[in-house]
Amino acid sequence: QVQLVESGGGSVQAGGSLRLSCAASGYTYSSNCMGWFRQAPGKEREGVAVIFTGGGSTYYADSVKGRFTISQDNAKNSVYLQMNSLKPEDTAMYYCAADIEPPWVSPATWYRAGSSEYNYWGQGTQVTVSS
Repeated sequence: QVQLVESGGGSVQAGGSLRLSCAASGYTYSSNCMGWFRQAPGKEREGVAVIFTGGGSTYYADSVKGRFTISQDNAKNSVYLQMNSLKPEDTAMYYCAADIEPPWVSPATWYRAGSSEYNYWGQGTQVTVSS
């Protein structure tokens, strides 16, 4: 079965950094894209960043541009999220998502967490940023 396992979450002070990892397994071919989403208490799940595995194109939420960087290691079927200059508003459960079968996620709508185009999700890793 397809599995996505996140790691790297934790508690940090504002201005600190964390690096999240997502290891994927259980499928033969590369995914169309892999993304990071987050959900804070009382809020909808929102897209943070996505990387399209074929060409490496990346997209970010406006709130994290310049602070977060998504990257991939296709040989290891892994995706990472380097988070710098963390703010209390970044506090949330962070989830890894993968698009491995059609219908495919498109660059125009990558941030829609509720879309069935993301086929698999990890269990999440908590990020807490204190002021």
